[in-house]
Amino acid sequence: MTSRLKWTALILTMLLVLLMAMGCSTEQPQVETDEPVVSEPVENEEELPTFTLEELAEFDGKDGARAYVAVQGVIYDVTDLPRWKGGTHNGYDAGQDLTDIIINKSPHGLSVLDRATKVGVLE
Repeated sequence: MTSRLKWTALILTMLLVLLMAMGCSTEQPQVETDEPVVSEPVENEEELPTFTLEELAEFDGKDGARAYVAVQGVIYDVTDLPRWKGGTHNGYDAGQDLTDIIINKSPHGLSVLDRATKVGVLE
């Protein structure tokens, strides 16, 4: 075999191994959509855990934490909403009661919360 042919065979072999390894991966690729992966919806808000403002503040979406926001006493998980990446959206941080912001300043109002999972109630 010539030197050039050996290099070509080596590169093709490496590409084949890489493609096979990618095909064997059990991890699913993440597709970013406005629709989050939603857990079982809770019909009765009385079944949800209660959070204080201090406990809510721990869910700020930073350093791997989930991103929760409270609106009208209900706590929503906005972690999987692409516009809340990193726990921040339009200058507002997760981990807070954003009732006034969502109702009085947000162009979408409460409708965006239909895509978030209810995870608790605010004490």
